[in-house]
Amino acid sequence: MNPDRAVRRADLDPSPWAAPETASLADVLERVLDKGIVIAGDVKIDLLDIELLTIRLRLFISSVETARKAGINWWETDPALSSSAARHEAEKRELLERVAELEQRVARSEGEGPDEAPARSTARRTS
Repeated sequence: MNPDRAVRRADLDPSPWAAPETASLADVLERVLDKGIVIAGDVKIDLLDIELLTIRLRLFISSVETARKAGINWWETDPALSSSAARHEAEKRELLERVAELEQRVARSEGEGPDEAPARSTARRTS
């Protein structure tokens, strides 16, 4: 039998006894980052059937592009990790302060009696 033919035949019809195909660390890492991998586990500590501590671990390892495809992008909105998120957080604080100020103004104007009502409210009634 020709040895080249035997090699080609083994490639076409691998037997369960054949040595597994090896992959380099770079190949494995590339595949994990491309497809993503989820690792999930629970740790429970019980004492006399009383649950003292439960830790639930969910780990998702992937590339940024794969994570975005999965709908995960928390790093873009975390002010500690993103400068644009920090700007948005500052804008949000300013807007909340403005809303609180406007709510106070509305509450003060609603608390005024009919004699103290601003002239614009009278003008609306006559129109």
